[in-house]
Amino acid sequence: MSKVLVTGGAGFIGSNLVDNLITGGDQVIVVDDLSMGLATNLPKSQQIKFYQKSITNHEFMKELLLREKFDYIYLLAAVASVADSVERPYETHQINQEANIYILEIIRKYHLKIKKLLFSSSAAIYGSNSELPKKENSIVDPLTPYAIDKFSTERFVIDCGKLYGIPTVAVRFFNVYGPRQNPKSPYSGVLSLISQAIIHRSTFTIFGDGTQTRDFVFVDDVVQAIVLLTKESEIVHQVFNVGSGEHVSLLQVINAYEIIAGVSLRIVNRPQRVGDIKNSYADIDKLMEVGYKPIFDISKGLKLYWESLKD
Repeated sequence: MSKVLVTGGAGFIGSNLVDNLITGGDQVIVVDDLSMGLATNLPKSQQIKFYQKSITNHEFMKELLLREKFDYIYLLAAVASVADSVERPYETHQINQEANIYILEIIRKYHLKIKKLLFSSSAAIYGSNSELPKKENSIVDPLTPYAIDKFSTERFVIDCGKLYGIPTVAVRFFNVYGPRQNPKSPYSGVLSLISQAIIHRSTFTIFGDGTQTRDFVFVDDVVQAIVLLTKESEIVHQVFNVGSGEHVSLLQVINAYEIIAGVSLRIVNRPQRVGDIKNSYADIDKLMEVGYKPIFDISKGLKLYWESLKD
């Protein structure tokens, strides 16, 4: 049994990770300000302690880290919106970078003996680089405050890990989807928005012509990768793409989803948004060499996602 901290643990990916950790017998502390997450995402369990706090509360985070002495730390809390980071660059920077570096600094300053710290970065760091698939050693070209913060924090986590002997690892998430995506959030993933348009028979807006491609990865595969890199391997000070290794266009996804749901979607087109990337998918060879095996292709994942929404 391990003692684990999950920041952003009431969110979409975080709560799915918490489920996995609880099943494995861990004691889990979740810190989440519920700006995007939901307390109801967390299972009722004596293995969980939940704090509705912002990770920017340095005094609280310091006291928590020193008191609990965690075995594993998962840094998932973020303002996960490109558009929001463009509108509020410094406010999102405080959450997406400064708060995470402060956690790292407390570990360094007080010589906390953790087994592994994982930081969740993003495929957004690759920016307009046209190389496909995206590899971990591909040129990065972060185009927005969100992407800049993700990449710079990733480097802090990896390189300070090396410098100060802290066991760290980072992951670059591609387009994650699955149960518990919050469709009411302005940061919601495109599949969550499509789902709501289908359910409510409302109009779905495509920004661009719909030929943009993405690597849609089901959340259970993401959790598999997270646990693999922290609890099931000795790998440190490296970064890994986390995706399905496949790429599909938005129009292909819509078509597949319409077949699964038995509904035709009403679509309107708008101009492509500033900061949006045309094509992106992951080279996951490095992660697969560690033992990662993605289980869910887009069709299988969408079926499970749709079933969860109907339930």
